Amino acid sequence: MKKMMTFLLAMLGLTNACGQGNFENADVNAFSELIEDSSVVLLDVRTASEFAEGHIEGAINIDQGQSDFMEKAKAALPMDKKIAVYCRSGRRSANAAGKLAAEGYRCVNLKGGIVAWKEADKPMKTNQ
Repeated sequence: MKKMMTFLLAMLGLTNACGQGNFENADVNAFSELIEDSSVVLLDVRTASEFAEGHIEGAINIDQGQSDFMEKAKAALPMDKKIAVYCRSGRRSANAAGKLAAEGYRCVNLKGGIVAWKEADKPMKTNQ
């Protein structure tokens, strides 16, 4: 019985540790306010072609779908600053924020991604 309780408690700990609770989610307005702070680093985790079509001004682009995402992120992102992360719809950025938070970064994910940003008529920049 004691072994079973230890096993169950260990599993609960692992489940909670791997949960999404290690980063914040923000709606468009809160995210917009957050990135006005010059100490916040803005990270777009979409592909380079998606980024070129339109992104939030000042964003760094590191594709979270690439195998070297964490290596590039660690090289480019300071640990002592909050990281504001977004993608197209919020799924890839939530995944990236979770990975970064597991490494000790403080992250905020844009709920709804760039789609929600566009719908709110927030400013965009293109590389074209």
